[in-house]
Amino acid sequence: MTIESQIQTYFNTHPESKRSDMQELHNLILELMPKCKLWFLDGKNSDEKVVSNPNIGYGLRTIQYAGGESKEYYQIGVSANTAGISIYILGINDKTYLTRTYGERLGKAKITGYCIKFKPLKDIHIEILK
Repeated sequence: MTIESQIQTYFNTHPESKRSDMQELHNLILELMPKCKLWFLDGKNSDEKVVSNPNIGYGLRTIQYAGGESKEYYQIGVSANTAGISIYILGINDKTYLTRTYGERLGKAKITGYCIKFKPLKDIHIEILK
């Protein structure tokens, strides 16, 4: 199964309103980053135990660990959660940056150091999100 088909299967597991919001967000990210690497993480560990919500990843960044080991990971992640949708922006060193820069302008969203959570997509300003 291709990554794109895994993503579409993941979208199809959600109710229509969340599915269409996820699809719109997916299309938006691909429009902004047309040649990005796509990822799909099913949320399971090596023992097939569910340890997180599934994530769709976009882009590529390399994480360098203290021991010299490095690992490739996505730059932007999107995941459905029980309350709505989460967008993860990895690699931000200043954990106040998102809130300071976009917090008051983004709309009805909870913003942490690297995560933007919202219910329906219509609750946030898409142009600010871009």
